[in-house]
Amino acid sequence: MRILVVEDDAKIASFVVNGLKQSGFAVDRCADGEEAHVLASTTSYDAAILDIMLPKLDGLSLVRQLRKEGIRIPVIILSARASVDDRVKGLQAGGDDYLTKPFAFSELLARIQALIRRSTEAAEPTKLTVADLSLDLLTREVRRGAEKIELQSREFALLEYLMRHAGRVVTKTMILEHIWDYSFDPQTNVVDVLVCRLRNKIDRDKKLVHTIRGVGYVLKSD
Repeated sequence: MRILVVEDDAKIASFVVNGLKQSGFAVDRCADGEEAHVLASTTSYDAAILDIMLPKLDGLSLVRQLRKEGIRIPVIILSARASVDDRVKGLQAGGDDYLTKPFAFSELLARIQALIRRSTEAAEPTKLTVADLSLDLLTREVRRGAEKIELQSREFALLEYLMRHAGRVVTKTMILEHIWDYSFDPQTNVVDVLVCRLRNKIDRDKKLVHTIRGVGYVLKSD
């Protein structure tokens, strides 16, 4: 899952971005409304978190512009303004949720997950399973059969991405865009290295991660 964070306060932005990364999200961050508009118009995000008081283009104007252009990315508005009128204005501008500062990261995370569930019109699973491989999104526990497998954060993120797209081929570019939160040269081998590390941990007996030469990878049981 990829999130856009639009916040000009460096301390708050760092708090949110680091928390999201630790929760397994890929994150892009910018500090003004105009750059956010460019990113939201050219990149596929699962959700956006934005402050109201932004340089160049304020948060409410940004949301209105995105909605006018038909960009339906779910948006959580962050603001120090806590009055009912301010919350109403934020929602009427096109925001999907409104969270006042200061806030607990656990609440922000829960609101993001709820927004994504609503936007996909499906219940967010708590456990992913392919053949005898299972991944628990709540405890972050991975098992192959009865064996518990310890994964590093990017290995976990890659496995989650492959399992969410089980049976479908994902390209190296798709993996780069969803697992890393900045641009790599498409010719880089970081994806191959990460896939190799993951395979060494989950594919020691029966192979689940298959290479589609010249295209990418697919996770499937046969």
